[in-house]
Amino acid sequence: MADKLIVDPKDAKENETIAVLAYLWVLVLIPILFAKRSTFARFHANQGLILLIIWIVVATLLYILSAPLVNFKLLWIDGIINAGLFVFVVLGIVNVIRGEARELPIIGKYSILK
Repeated sequence: MADKLIVDPKDAKENETIAVLAYLWVLVLIPILFAKRSTFARFHANQGLILLIIWIVVATLLYILSAPLVNFKLLWIDGIINAGLFVFVVLGIVNVIRGEARELPIIGKYSILK
């Protein structure tokens, strides 16, 4: 079971919409920039930022590796990784809707934002 941060229910309710944006790729910048005082939104912004960084790194590496010719094995790997990241996005959004600050599996223990 993933670790769960105890959050103020009022903070979670007031910042639910902005916390959902944290999981929609580049929209993670909105809670990072505009919800600095919300521990709930910052927690989810951190989770979303980690997902975005992983996606950028994987997409860049696969693009570089497949540049010489179209390698269908790499396309399958890309599809599998993207599907996995999508599952994490859905899990994150479900946690937001439940008003929970629960760490995502595997990546949730890492923190970029303070």
